[in-house]
Amino acid sequence: MKLIGSLTSPYVRKVRIVFSEKKVDVDLELENVWAADSKITNSNPLGKVPCLILEDGEAIYDSRVIAEYADALSPVSKLIPGDNRERASVKTWETLADGIMDAGILARLERTWRPAEQQSSAWVDRQMGKIDDALEEMSEKLAENTWCHGNQITLADIATGCALGYLLFRFPDVKWQAKHLNLDRLYQKLLQRPSFIETEPPAA
Repeated sequence: MKLIGSLTSPYVRKVRIVFSEKKVDVDLELENVWAADSKITNSNPLGKVPCLILEDGEAIYDSRVIAEYADALSPVSKLIPGDNRERASVKTWETLADGIMDAGILARLERTWRPAEQQSSAWVDRQMGKIDDALEEMSEKLAENTWCHGNQITLADIATGCALGYLLFRFPDVKWQAKHLNLDRLYQKLLQRPSFIETEPPAA
């Protein structure tokens, strides 16, 4: 299998961590979707990464789909529960984490891609407000628990860790660590795992 992605995408990082935790080997092919000569649409017409190319050439895209596919490839470290209610809980955590990354990317594109005179501060504020609200929800849901769901690492923790790491990478001015001490405890614990260490994004 081949995973098309970048070293800075938090969505790519999420699925790379899943593959690592599952002990499933996958080759990483780097692709810059913003480059004029990007060929990502040959594999994913939406022009996004990650995109997983299977042995028979079929492409699977969207990080949530790839993470779920990867979790079923090996019995090692089951990351998505089989029970319907528990599964929904973990997937809701993933949606919350992805929402933080979605809002962050929209805010960053507004700041970096549009000319200064065309940028909308109201738009950026709206996205940053979503991030703040999502962090509040995460902190409340985590409370004093060791993991986001249950008594072991799941996709909920991986997605949350990637969202928190993305904020540190692209939005260091969002001081979530000081405000949400329980999220920082979780994050520091995740940072000790080889899967997180190996996928740390390069310096900005």
